[in-house]
Amino acid sequence: MTSDRQDGNTKPVDAVYDISQPRFWERNSLDREFDRVFDICHQCRRCFDLCPSFDFMFKTIDKKGEDASVLGAVDIKQVLDYCYQCKLCYNHCPYTPPHQWALDFPRLMLRAKAVEVKERGRVTLQDKALGKTDAIGKTGSLFAPLSNLANRNRFGRLIMEKVLGIHRDRNLLEFHRESFSKWFKKRTRRQDEATRENGEVAIFHTCTVEYNGPQIGRAAVEVLEHNKVGVSCPEQKCCGIPFLDGGDIESTIESAAFNVKQLAEEIRAGKDIVVPGPTCSYMIKKEYPELLGTDEARLVAERTYDLCEYLVKKAREGKLDRTFKKKPGKVAYQAACHLRAQNIGFKSRDLMKAAGAEVELIERCSAMDGTWGFKKEYYQLSMKVARPLFEKVESCSADYTVSDCPLSGLQIEQGTGCKVLHPIQIVHMAYGLDEKRNEED
Repeated sequence: MTSDRQDGNTKPVDAVYDISQPRFWERNSLDREFDRVFDICHQCRRCFDLCPSFDFMFKTIDKKGEDASVLGAVDIKQVLDYCYQCKLCYNHCPYTPPHQWALDFPRLMLRAKAVEVKERGRVTLQDKALGKTDAIGKTGSLFAPLSNLANRNRFGRLIMEKVLGIHRDRNLLEFHRESFSKWFKKRTRRQDEATRENGEVAIFHTCTVEYNGPQIGRAAVEVLEHNKVGVSCPEQKCCGIPFLDGGDIESTIESAAFNVKQLAEEIRAGKDIVVPGPTCSYMIKKEYPELLGTDEARLVAERTYDLCEYLVKKAREGKLDRTFKKKPGKVAYQAACHLRAQNIGFKSRDLMKAAGAEVELIERCSAMDGTWGFKKEYYQLSMKVARPLFEKVESCSADYTVSDCPLSGLQIEQGTGCKVLHPIQIVHMAYGLDEKRNEED
């Protein structure tokens, strides 16, 4: 293993994950960090069954030799390509900071992607296309429902696979003509009914809620206002994680800086930030401070909550309405990886149970994790990795299948045929707000 050593202990290489430092971008430094981390992982093997990256790494080392030094450039590239950034290995690892070895396998993979893009001089067409979620969402919504028909057309999907590398059999998110933000702007908000008695929040709606699941955003707003929490919807961009997954650091930072500026203004106005998607809340909480390194980014991270995390916080403060009109029944709830990675507990499960649901918790990865499960190279593998999740969902015989993550929901629907809801929709239903909306409509 090539690494810095002191007093017989392996020490992390300085500045290896700080994008502002020249060493971050140096291939030699990256290769040394590969050696250091892979060797520790190989000796530990605690993550042997977490994802294809570790499985491939350990089997290849065992086949070729005795330690990580036997891994060649092609092998390391395979380890990198098999990582879909679920983040679970970080919490599973006993050597993460503040341990002196300071392992951060997901960040090593992100660094490697960024260096790869820098050396190549460009982001691949596939990653560039998958990263432009705002542009895709705006175009898809503008032409909905024709865009949805086009996405189901077999000939069109073959072209999409050939040009953009999106597997022909991957089911895609539906577009809605009216985006969430359009609905929010035009709705008649009765501030006398939805007072700010219990606080104010700004909703970071996420791209998938904005263009593909506006009903989730509507449910979130109505539940918050039902609990006397005022809601605003500031201007925002994609959180940037699709860019980050593709190694496009420059575009990621641009999105992060824009969002931090907007969200910080909301916080200075006395509001918290709530996010109905775990990947985006993870990005704002964990990645923005690392990418930007500013006090403003840290402020935004500290005041950002996953949507259900925020509502459970209100419950603990005695500010959640517990007058639920109907019990939702049995729920099969998949705890999304990026929510588990936040180490906040199972707040969505707790909220649904408080609303009267019988919840069966499923801690199984969907193997979608951003753009990875869309790619033709990994579609079949993503379905294979998700098989235990599918089997668990099918064995639950639940009234509703639920996940906080829309892409996990997409994968579950593909593998089981079950329609997947967001936890806030279960709570919305329990309050009887769906009936109230129907009456108003």
